[in-house]
Amino acid sequence: MNGTLNKVMLIGHLGDDVKMHYFDGGNCIGRFPLATNEIYINKTTNEKITSTEWHNLVVRNKAAEICEKYLSKGDKIYVEGRIKSRQWQNEEGVTKYTTEIQVTEFTFLTTKKDTELNKSNTSGVPDSIKNSNFEAQNDSHSDDGMPF
Repeated sequence: MNGTLNKVMLIGHLGDDVKMHYFDGGNCIGRFPLATNEIYINKTTNEKITSTEWHNLVVRNKAAEICEKYLSKGDKIYVEGRIKSRQWQNEEGVTKYTTEIQVTEFTFLTTKKDTELNKSNTSGVPDSIKNSNFEAQNDSHSDDGMPF
């Protein structure tokens, strides 16, 4: 194989609400942590162990606005994307590093807003959004050195 591949597929729960950042020119990004769990039995103690891995997700423009509108902490989502590492200097001049998942597609699996509204027999998240895959826009938005 001559090419390379940078692809991530995750199913997990939001660890916080989507945090939006807006830029000049109308572009925006949404950031949120996603938790994935691995559950196994310790063979020595027969104890059930849950190991949680946290992923920093980044969604852009229209996809970010959709996530902000319909997702909240605890919701379950399927995402596809690519891994991207970056660095910046904080206010004290210390170099910081982070690894993020740049989301390219997502599907809502469960949302609290939908669950709460369904209890009162009304429609929550529109089926056209909840049951569809969304392709995030691959903008030519360059990193502006912002630490978020």
